[in-house]
Amino acid sequence: MNPALPYCGPAPGPATLLTSWNLDPLLLAALVLAAITGAVVLRKAAAPKRSRAFGLAMAALVLAFVSPLCALTVALFSARAVHHLVLIGFAAPALALAFPLRRVPLNAAWAAVSVALLGWHIPALYTAAWDSAALYWLMQAALLLPAWAFWSVVFTRSQSPLAPFVHAGLIAGLAGQMGFLGAILTFAPRALYAEHLTGTEAFGLTLLADQQLAGLIMWVPGMLPFALVAALALQAGWRRQQEGAA
Repeated sequence: MNPALPYCGPAPGPATLLTSWNLDPLLLAALVLAAITGAVVLRKAAAPKRSRAFGLAMAALVLAFVSPLCALTVALFSARAVHHLVLIGFAAPALALAFPLRRVPLNAAWAAVSVALLGWHIPALYTAAWDSAALYWLMQAALLLPAWAFWSVVFTRSQSPLAPFVHAGLIAGLAGQMGFLGAILTFAPRALYAEHLTGTEAFGLTLLADQQLAGLIMWVPGMLPFALVAALALQAGWRRQQEGAA
């Protein structure tokens, strides 16, 4: 990649968006190696449900880092919000279903995801990740890996009857953080991410309008997957309580 550009390349315009794929050979090689390794392991384990989850995880990673969405995150901050939702709302839980991480401290994983979410929205850190491919990937890993760990614990059946309620509370906490950050972006009186000036103009938006759109994405659709999983966790906890009382 050109070191003078953000990792995903130059900001595309509407006319070039669909052809703006990220064909970084190191990235493609890593994804192919991960796909082959995961498929072989799961084939030996004869686990079709885990295989389907792994396929969804790989598709989400390709969407995030190879498809034109990657380039669109350079043009629009609102696309960056979608990118983060793909990682923590689809790729991470799918990885957790396919390859759950073991012996993970739930509170530590939750805190790490929270810190990474906050870090991505601090303008100075955002600029630093924009200027450095190494820091960009470090921040992506800081978001994806603890989210993978968090969902691994959430999806693991615990012997504690209170575990589903704890999980639901922590999921709701993440959703609340998304909503809080979304509200800040939506109602901020000025634009915070000047890096997107050229890209937003190409799509007929102002910096502030793009930032407000990002906030709405995080605030409304961004919270829905978390709310759904939290509701399922509460339902499972209630069912186990009823079974224990019977």
